[in-house]
Amino acid sequence: MTYHQKDIELQQMQDYNFLTEMYRDPYFPNHVVDMGKSVLVKLCLDIENQQPENLEELYKLTHATTEEFNDLETVFYDNGSEIETAARECICENLYNIAVAYDFKDANSEDLAATRDW
Repeated sequence: MTYHQKDIELQQMQDYNFLTEMYRDPYFPNHVVDMGKSVLVKLCLDIENQQPENLEELYKLTHATTEEFNDLETVFYDNGSEIETAARECICENLYNIAVAYDFKDANSEDLAATRDW
């Protein structure tokens, strides 16, 4: 399922440029990056719908998002790409920016994506 940025309630995230560095790099196929963007938009919607009250609850949501990126790794490979250093940094930065936008300013970048295998 594809999630759309216009469905996000928080204006800051409606206007956010998800995965910009990956879109700019031709190594990452845009249609696969689009799938990653949809995963991050879904995270925003999940945060808005579930309204986590603490970091532990937020991390459950971000870990589920990270698992979805783990699953996308195969799609990247199938398209001549992979989630490597630049992609990892970009995804983690986006996770952190989402956390901060939803007032989780104490979120730890590493903990947000602790379940990653990339």
